[in-house]
Amino acid sequence: MLDRLALVALLFVSSSADAAAPVAVDPKIPPVASLAEGVWLKGDLHLHSRHSKDSSNNPEVKIIRFAENAGFDYLAITDHDNHVHGDVAHNTWSDPEFTSKSVILLYGAEWTTVRGHGNVFSAKPYDHQRLFDVEDERDAKILAVKKSLDIHLSANHPSGKDHFGFSYDMVDSIEVWNSAVWPTNLNAMMIWDDMLRSGRKLTGRGGSDSHHGIPDTAAQTVPNSVQATANYVGTPTTWVFAKTRTAQGVIDALGNGRVSVSANPDDPRVELMADRDGDGRMDMMMGDNAVPTGKPVTFQVKLVGGGIKGAAYKIKVVKDGEDFGAYTSDPATGSATFTDTPPIHGRAYYRVTVEGPQTPYPQVPNSMALSGNMVALSNPIFFNFDPKF
Repeated sequence: MLDRLALVALLFVSSSADAAAPVAVDPKIPPVASLAEGVWLKGDLHLHSRHSKDSSNNPEVKIIRFAENAGFDYLAITDHDNHVHGDVAHNTWSDPEFTSKSVILLYGAEWTTVRGHGNVFSAKPYDHQRLFDVEDERDAKILAVKKSLDIHLSANHPSGKDHFGFSYDMVDSIEVWNSAVWPTNLNAMMIWDDMLRSGRKLTGRGGSDSHHGIPDTAAQTVPNSVQATANYVGTPTTWVFAKTRTAQGVIDALGNGRVSVSANPDDPRVELMADRDGDGRMDMMMGDNAVPTGKPVTFQVKLVGGGIKGAAYKIKVVKDGEDFGAYTSDPATGSATFTDTPPIHGRAYYRVTVEGPQTPYPQVPNSMALSGNMVALSNPIFFNFDPKF
């Protein structure tokens, strides 16, 4: 589905908010003390190799070598499970090409059902056949299998064709940015906000959903490969703030909401932090959930690395699904601040999007036009959300 969207775009371009009074305890995930306590890792969470029947010119070795050369930290090759009757363990994972000395490879697959698609992420091999075999069962049974497998399940492209048609109580994250074609994700962002407003603490993530490899030589003509010059590894790029540079570190960060997304790996990474207690030190970041003090909170937005030198980026703040304010980043520091007082009673969350000039991504040269002015987005900072919905 998303390949067709990318090709068309390339051709045209060339529970209740008023909850009871909060309990005065810190959440299970405490506010971070310092950004030095982890490492930012960049990767792609939705990729298809030749083990997906709708993929072409894209063996695993091509995907992985591209990622290695482009400096990616992790990848999730998520082939369609129905193309191999659920047996991804003896196809994608057992392929001799499924190896890398520098890129962390997650175990996963695209759970491809008549009720929609979802991606599975795991730090270690798991019995995907069990999940495939219950795809037509009721949600409660599927959820029980998911929990027993100890996997991260994510809703894929939640709007349009092949949208996720199961309960969102089953998933840990949602794909809010699918492929380089940004306009097709606007409805997904609305769904994400609706889920957040309902009290679901779901991580927003990206995924290129690329299916076709870039031609190996300038003279090579391979069907569909033109799409790979517009949508390939890292369009978009999902950044995770992991405690360790390991597969489990990536999975934990994804589940905890320590995540932001950029249009490509050379665009700036957006970080959202907050000073909850007013001591002048940022003590919360994306994914954190805390009880408000009743006093104003200062939020800081930082654009880190990449980007166009000297550019001023437009930062839009969303509070509880509604526009809160627009700010311009300081070209010298790449930062901006804003202040608000989260309510003592009821939930609240804050997230940001970043618009501005795209940084060239020479390896995927046509992706810039498809992403337009959309450069990056953050996950929310939460107040009065349950640690686990």
